[in-house]
Amino acid sequence: MKIILRLVLLAAFIAAGIWLWAILFPSPEQVVRKRLVQAAAEASFNSGENPLVIAARSETLAGYFSTNVEIHINAPEYERPLELFGRDEITQVAAGVRLHLSSLKVEFPDVSVTVAPDKLSAVADVAVKVQAAGQKDFDVQEMKFTFQKIGGDWLITRVETVRAPS
Repeated sequence: MKIILRLVLLAAFIAAGIWLWAILFPSPEQVVRKRLVQAAAEASFNSGENPLVIAARSETLAGYFSTNVEIHINAPEYERPLELFGRDEITQVAAGVRLHLSSLKVEFPDVSVTVAPDKLSAVADVAVKVQAAGQKDFDVQEMKFTFQKIGGDWLITRVETVRAPS
């Protein structure tokens, strides 16, 4: 009976150790997925934000990107592609969107992450769902996010449209 109890305790201790290891040291794929979820949450907003909150959340959103990020988005409602270069432009555009729209909901329901063999970069193929105030349905677009591990953080270095919706 003592042997069985010891084996059960040992198995529980090993399971707890594995669980704790996974929590403390997540895989690069898990980190990239979490960063995308956090970025979508920062990009989403409801009406009634005061200017200080707008500035703070726009800056926080820009913090998910590298300083020299490149964004190239083809959207059917615009004649030309939207192109942004650098964190400062992301901060400005994010604040402008928050001032001009009363609400915005951003989701990444379908994410496929491929981590490079060196585990210092990754590519996430993402279905991006966006719903602005007054829209009944979400706009959906496939995009590719390129991540790089910079200074211990996984930062987005490039965003591009994979296929514009028809």
